[in-house]
Order: sequence, then structure tokens, then C-alpha cells
Amino acid sequence: MTALAPADGSMLGRWWWTVDRLTLTALLLLIAVGMLMTVAASPAVAVRIGLDPYAFVRRQLLFLPAASALMLGVSLLGPRGVRRLALAGFAASFALTAATLVVGAEIKGARRWLAFPGLSLQPSEFLKPCFAVLTAWLFAEGQRAGRWLGAAGACLLLALVLAVLKLQPDIGMAAVVLGVFLAQWFVAGLRLFWVGVLAALMVGVAVAAYSFFPHVQSRVHRFLDPSSGDTYQVATALAAFANGGLTGRGPGEGRVKGILPDAHADFVFAVAGEEFGMLVCLAILALFAVVVIRGFLRLLAEMDAFVIIAATGLLTQFGLQAFINMASSLHLIPTKGMTLPFVSYGGSSVFAVALGMGMLLALTRRRNHGEAG
Repeated sequence: MTALAPADGSMLGRWWWTVDRLTLTALLLLIAVGMLMTVAASPAVAVRIGLDPYAFVRRQLLFLPAASALMLGVSLLGPRGVRRLALAGFAASFALTAATLVVGAEIKGARRWLAFPGLSLQPSEFLKPCFAVLTAWLFAEGQRAGRWLGAAGACLLLALVLAVLKLQPDIGMAAVVLGVFLAQWFVAGLRLFWVGVLAALMVGVAVAAYSFFPHVQSRVHRFLDPSSGDTYQVATALAAFANGGLTGRGPGEGRVKGILPDAHADFVFAVAGEEFGMLVCLAILALFAVVVIRGFLRLLAEMDAFVIIAATGLLTQFGLQAFINMASSLHLIPTKGMTLPFVSYGGSSVFAVALGMGMLLALTRRRNHGEAG
């Protein structure tokens, strides 16, 4: 293909020969898995709540291609473009997240969603990738102008985000944001003494969350002692994995999707385990591992502090979200309502992950040293 020859100087040509094609392939395969799992898991859920069997399928088959286009479009940007997009995205998503406290729909005691005609939006999903890039920018600028200035600005930004997430409340997302922030700060040069101090602080925050938030306390109790409360979803998910065995019951033969409330979203991994078996689940896990490990390997040759810190945040966020979802389904950690990136149903999650992965692909493209892009 002449248009994509190595010497081609067009935007598309430069993109093709500088983007990490292995990471891109793994992400596109995860999107394909998401399409397959939507078809497999969502019709039974739709029928159970009185919708057309293919209501979720039609929506997700619109969301996923559009999200793919978003990811590819963002990946064309250079680091400067990524910073500008993150700044605009953070301002918009923070304002909308704050708006949920006033006009958001209350679901299970939390206000995390904005309702629009024919659409529900969880703006806090978009806060995560934009926040990771902005804090990386502050840390990198702080290294040039004075480390404490960058760290102080990043901590102030963190406090604002944690405050609005606590008011919703969304303690799980707040914990993810805090974990990603600390990973970035460590990469930015945080001393080991302060790492220990912050680790102790995180333990204190976890204890406080357990003490003051009844839903957190309930989840921990049910994890440690299943007989202490309702563990229906986790027990059903574990039974699905057992029923699937090594190779699964076969496409469309699963039973868990007919009785599990969140089979198409938070527990889609259990549907994959029952219908396609452990081998396919391991293949899905391998795709997430490829994205994370390949991304960090790509950073070994990187010299730009902003790129290193921002990509670290995006990769940590992506891997941590995948781990929390799969580990919750397998009862390895207390349950947390968090989607499996690109695989679970949900427009807000799919587009937010696409935005973050588009930024990652853009930042990890090969550039000449000193190129700002």
C-alpha cells in the first residue's frame, strides 16, 4: 500500500508507522470481544426487565464502533494535543460530575448519573483519564520549575476530584483515582519515606471508609463471611465459572445470564466463563496483560517526563479497572460495581475507556527526541 509506505509523510502514514500496532490490535480485539459478549449476555437481561431482547445489543453495536473511531481519532494527536484535550475534558466532566449532586438521578442511594432524552451519562468516568493526564502535566512541569509546586497543584486537583466523588458517593472510583495518582507520583520521583507515609494514609482512609460508609462495611462483611448477608451475585458468578469448566457450555447455552441482574455489565466475565470456558477467560486476561505490559515496555525508551507519567497513569487505571472487575467476579476481592473495559455493556464506560486508550496510543507513538507533537 503506497499510501502507508514508511516514507509517506501524510498524517495517516506517520500515524501508522509510529503507533504501537500490537497494543492497537489487542484493544481492537477487546472491542470485538465486547461485541460478542453483548450479544451473548444482554438479551436475557433485557427480556427480564421488560425490554426488547436486542435493545442493549443495538445500543452497544452503536457505542463500540463510535468508541473505536474516538480512540483512533485521539491517537492521531501529539502530546500537546493530548494535554489540551485532557484540560477541556476535565473541565467539562468535572462540571457535569458536580451537576449530578444537584440534578443527577438517584440510584441505590448514589447520584452518579445525568439523564438525557434517550441517554444516561456517568460523567465521572471521563474524569479518570483526563485527571491522569492533567496530573502528569503538573508533575512534569513541577520537575522543571520546582518539584513542590507541581506536586502541590496535583494534590489540589486530587482533593477536588475526591471531594466530588465522596459526595456522590462513589468510594470505589475514588479509591481507583487515588491509587492511580499515587502510582504517578511515585514515577514522578516521590521519595520512599513519603511512599510509606502515604501508604499508611491509604490504610487509614480504607478504615475510615469501612467505618463511616455502611455499603462499604456490608461488602467487606459479605466478602469475609458470605453467611453475613446477600451474596447471591457472587455465588451465582462462581457457579457459572464452575459450570463452564475448561471449554464452556457453548455459545448461548449459559444459564447465569438469565438470573444474574448485572450479567451484561459488572458480571459479564462470569457469562464468558460459563459459555466459553476458562481458556477464553484466560485469553481475555491475556489481552489486558498485553496492553499493560506492552505499554510499560514502550515507555522504557521514552525521555519525556510528561509522557512517562501520563502513560503510567492511563495504564495503571486500565489494568486496575480490569483487575477489580475480574477479581470481584471470582470473589478474590469484595464486590465493586466496575465495568470490564470494552467488554461490559455501557456507553459512558466504553467512551471513557476509548478516550483514555486513544491518549495512551497517542503518547506512546514513536517520536524524534524533543518533538512536542
